[in-house]
Amino acid sequence: MNESARGPAVVLLSGGLDSATVLAMARADGYLCHALSIDYGQRHGAELAAAARVAAAGGAASHRTVSVNLDAIGGSALTDVSIDVPSSPSAGIPVTYVPARNTVFLAIALGYAEVLAASAIFVGVNAVDYSGYPDCRPAFIDAFQVLADVATKAGVEGQGPRIAAPLLRLSKADIVRRGQELGVDYGLTVSCYNADPQGRACGQCDACRLRAEGFRAAGVADPTIYFPA
Repeated sequence: MNESARGPAVVLLSGGLDSATVLAMARADGYLCHALSIDYGQRHGAELAAAARVAAAGGAASHRTVSVNLDAIGGSALTDVSIDVPSSPSAGIPVTYVPARNTVFLAIALGYAEVLAASAIFVGVNAVDYSGYPDCRPAFIDAFQVLADVATKAGVEGQGPRIAAPLLRLSKADIVRRGQELGVDYGLTVSCYNADPQGRACGQCDACRLRAEGFRAAGVADPTIYFPA
């Protein structure tokens, strides 16, 4: 399908492996993709720099970053530097969960979609190989779709955007394979919760572990660069 055949879409772009894949999938589906990144007060800016690289390389029609300081409420190792990022898996929902993060991100994307008259919002949540965050599950996406249909002028007029989560039920290996098929350069991405200013990964956190296992299971060379121990 020709790009833009389906009109504009908003793509939430973190700069990580999953969102880079989603951008490529949305473009392949014929959408004119407007990438949206959120500076939410996360502990490092390497992923936002990666998002800019991915948007440019991935053919986004535009890319903008919106600031929402979730570090003002804290409660997560990703927004409060006094809380250590775990170096091994833990039981239950980990301290890297950011309270209400995807709810806030999708709400901003919903407003942007209405401004653009976009028919879809793409988000890279995954409920297979993931850290157990409640806002990455199918029930959350379904509930937000209900909200989107009643929360905006476009929604109540029957023209609201579809919340598209194409990675929701894919394994990390499946995601990597799909990205390879679409030509995604994963060397541009940063997934690590504890990356250094150059975007080098720690190799210890949940995000690093899931990413490495995904490349390994997919049989694809992992381009991740790690910082010295």
